[in-house]
Amino acid sequence: MKTTTRLFAGLLLTSSLALQPALAEGKAPQGLPAEVITVQTQSLDHSIRAVGNLRANETIQLSPEQSGRIEKVLFEEGQQVKQGKALFVLDSAIYRAELRQAQARVKLSQIAYKRAESLLKKRVGSAQDRDSTLAQLRVDEAQQALAQTRLDKMTVRAPFSGAVGLRKVSPGDYVNVGQELVELTDLSTMKADFRIPEIYLAAVKPGSPINIQVDAFPGKIFNGEVYAVAPSANTRSHNIEVRARIPNADGLLRPGLFAKVDIVMTQEDAAIMIPEQAIIPQNGGFFVMRMGEGHIVEMVPVKMGQRRPGTVQITGGLNKGDVVITAGQLKLFPGMPITPIFVDGSVTAKQGD
Repeated sequence: MKTTTRLFAGLLLTSSLALQPALAEGKAPQGLPAEVITVQTQSLDHSIRAVGNLRANETIQLSPEQSGRIEKVLFEEGQQVKQGKALFVLDSAIYRAELRQAQARVKLSQIAYKRAESLLKKRVGSAQDRDSTLAQLRVDEAQQALAQTRLDKMTVRAPFSGAVGLRKVSPGDYVNVGQELVELTDLSTMKADFRIPEIYLAAVKPGSPINIQVDAFPGKIFNGEVYAVAPSANTRSHNIEVRARIPNADGLLRPGLFAKVDIVMTQEDAAIMIPEQAIIPQNGGFFVMRMGEGHIVEMVPVKMGQRRPGTVQITGGLNKGDVVITAGQLKLFPGMPITPIFVDGSVTAKQGD
């Protein structure tokens, strides 16, 4: 330990002696080249990080409500369809005949009711006959409505706008009630399901903005917002389930994708961010090497805040305009001169001004 201390002191002395001629002439001493940047400020979102999965806004397997033989298929696989569009038509000859039969009964009941009403007005018929014919008319009208409903259900329609998938049946197939025909999915908006620790319950509420990233599109950020928070927490993990909505007008996102979620809580307009390779962990703390006056290395303790890919926030120890060493620290020590190489172009920009 004493040998190391003497060696470090000797290096400092040697460095100090080497600096004296340059300082006497008022010039910056020449030293080892080191990559540096000028500290700048930028906006930073303070957020909660989570992971989740994407779901379609709506997705169902279309099925018939009545059995029958498929007569027509009225769409192309993968096609975008509007709400209410007819997709399958089942053979409905029997139901059309039942509807005509019900319509005929309604007409007959209407005639009987009008006759009974006319006789009652002439005081020839009775009120009981009129009421009986009216009741029969209402029964026949209900039967007609039932026949019409059965006929309508022989056409399978899209309950919402979306994209149809690959159909599982062909024209001529006989299908049963509840049999899967084709998948219909609304991809215009995606849902992101994720969980957060219960300590963040007060910070997350409907309307909270979120950013998500998916491995399928590296570096691309999709924006959305929370619209639902589960009313109770999981008793084992003490997490709360949250669901957010993400616009997907270009159709890039797909159900089932793994998503990295950032829930934005607050935004800081002037945060100091530096490359993470500039951080030096030492003796339980964190330091950076700063270039001081005369291009001399200074070891500065810093406090770190949030991390972002490749960068870290500094909440104490540095100011805007400081010059920080980002590479070559292993060859440097405090008090040593360096030749700065500005890898962020900050010196060039100043000279251009």
